[in-house]
Amino acid sequence: MNILDIPAQAWVGQIMIGLINGSFYAMLSIGLAVIFGLLNIANFAHGVFYMMGAFGAWMLGNHLGLGYWPSLLLAPLAVGIVGALIERLFLSRVYHLDHTYSMLLTFGVTLMIESLYRNAYGTSGMPYDAPALLQGGTRMGAIFMPNYRLWVVLASLLMCLLTWFFIERTRLGSYLRAATENATMTRALGINVPRLLTITYGCGVGLAALSGVLAVPVYGANPAMGSDLLIVVFAVVVIGGMGSIFGSIVTGFLVGLIEGLTKVLWPEASNTVVFVLMIIVLLAKPAGLFGESH
Repeated sequence: MNILDIPAQAWVGQIMIGLINGSFYAMLSIGLAVIFGLLNIANFAHGVFYMMGAFGAWMLGNHLGLGYWPSLLLAPLAVGIVGALIERLFLSRVYHLDHTYSMLLTFGVTLMIESLYRNAYGTSGMPYDAPALLQGGTRMGAIFMPNYRLWVVLASLLMCLLTWFFIERTRLGSYLRAATENATMTRALGINVPRLLTITYGCGVGLAALSGVLAVPVYGANPAMGSDLLIVVFAVVVIGGMGSIFGSIVTGFLVGLIEGLTKVLWPEASNTVVFVLMIIVLLAKPAGLFGESH
């Protein structure tokens, strides 16, 4: 295919789609990076919390009559509390064991919760309308950007930067990092380490749920939506560097754009390009683009 023969509309359209997908990759991957970097857990349940956020917004709207804007706060809060309970009741008991145990535990949580939602709502998915304030579109030069999708990109970028700032530049963030580096010394300073770890896990899955609320007007609510996305998000985290929040942000948006452009140049490879990129990065820099070698 001659690149010059591809119409400009195709490039613009796929760049827009890439930005949207990259927004969700970045939001989900920073939640994974926070949990892995601070708790040293590969959270295979992350995708199901994303799905729960989407269904949370749908249920709040259909059963309680609450709109999109209250759902942005209430759904992530509810899912974050569920995540904190799972951490306290189950994950806290396997911290001292091999990583395989936490992986199997979170994978089991995924299968259980996803099955519950599939039995309750089926597999066809539930539609959810964008809020009236964000319907329509905005012309930006040659680009016509739907308002809701523009909101998703901006909101995702803002949340990513706020998360990075909180972890890297605040006192509580320094406590969290200290607790993971040397829990005994942190306890000696009078800091409640188990509570910090519970809060961290709850906030990490809350970020996943917030991604789900942002995604539901675009993709609808489907029990399998988290599982379908999780493998790509794990690849994004590996490319950026396991535990690197800044790396997850940059790589999330970058992978989304690369996927979008690949759909123009070579559509058949668009679903595998992220994994090819992951292999290349691991061969060249095993710690990831922004990870630290140990």
